[in-house]
Amino acid sequence: MESRPEFFGWRVVWAAFTVAAFGWGVGFYGPPVLLQALHETRGWPVPVISAAITCHFLLGALVVARLPALHARFGLAAVTRAGGVASALGVLGWALAAEPWQLFAATLVSGAGWAATGAAAINAFVAPWFVRRRPAALSAAFNGASIGGVVFSPLWVALIALMGLPAAAALVGAAMALTLWWLAGRVLGRSPEGMGQQPDGGPAESTPGLTARPVPPAALPLANPWRERRFLTLAALMCLGLVAQIGLIAHLFSVLVPVLGAEGAGLAMGMATACAVLGRTLLGRILRPGADRRLAAVGSYGVQVAGSLVVLLAGGDAPAMLAGIALFGLGIGNATSLPPLIAQVEFRAADTGRVVALITATSQAGYAFAPALFGLLREVGGGPALFVAAGAIQLAAIGAALAGRAAAGRS
Repeated sequence: MESRPEFFGWRVVWAAFTVAAFGWGVGFYGPPVLLQALHETRGWPVPVISAAITCHFLLGALVVARLPALHARFGLAAVTRAGGVASALGVLGWALAAEPWQLFAATLVSGAGWAATGAAAINAFVAPWFVRRRPAALSAAFNGASIGGVVFSPLWVALIALMGLPAAAALVGAAMALTLWWLAGRVLGRSPEGMGQQPDGGPAESTPGLTARPVPPAALPLANPWRERRFLTLAALMCLGLVAQIGLIAHLFSVLVPVLGAEGAGLAMGMATACAVLGRTLLGRILRPGADRRLAAVGSYGVQVAGSLVVLLAGGDAPAMLAGIALFGLGIGNATSLPPLIAQVEFRAADTGRVVALITATSQAGYAFAPALFGLLREVGGGPALFVAAGAIQLAAIGAALAGRAAAGRS
């Protein structure tokens, strides 16, 4: 009896995990470290460098909205390779900038690289290989984003101190470009059809999720997403959730230092990241076909609201604050991985990639301004205002999740 070849989909997941680690490590967690390094070495004002970071994310949002079209025209492998090279050149441009205007020129390249290695790209890698098991597969792939923060944030700091900013940028950028070039050709450029395999690793006749995809009757062809409630509420869900998270996280370390000290605050940030991996992994394992994924989002954001409330009421008590940070951390990863899973069950397969790209672009355009917005709130109301704002915005995200249930064919 001839044995079936090993299912290739899980290799794709781990390749996507690696892309996410580099993508977030360079394109998301890298700019804040570069901000501090450029401020110290060039003496440029923090608001100017912060404006360049905002441009980096906004330009990335413009590119990610077109990512499905780019994948369709050039292929996943070619676009991913270009993204790795663009990220490497972009971060080197940041490091070599001699004048502030050159930072903004570098964002044209770095933003495109971030778009090609961010959330929409991770979904595009994994989606063809999984239907029934997509929650677990996407959760595993997106955990690379959290690991990217754990590994690259201290790595950037250590390399800059050891060899200077330009050399550090060249080394990290080269490692990213070469790794993604190899992975794109060996793993990400393959498809289930091309390898004679079926999604989820089973033969077609034993994979009911392929012939009875869990899409409700309301999932009609997506003509104009900006006029459809199911799309608008999903975009609002993702955007509001990430604005709350990124706005708070951008200031969380400095808010915790007076209570926990610098070392303790660093450990608390690491704990939040670990909780993000735990929360995303657990949710990916317990979601089953037919589960209401919008209600799962409500639960995840509800836990974060509870975490913000615990920190707010802690009154400077360190154990209580850590408990609140842990609760908040449990939902951090789900804000990125749940919206694509909701899109899978609410839209046709032909529309899902477009939907994920558009909601990712919308959320990226929103969270680009989150650190500045929360900075203004902090100036007015101090540290407690940050947790009030985060909780209020996440309650609005819960409202968006619930408002979209009827449009998605649920009661």
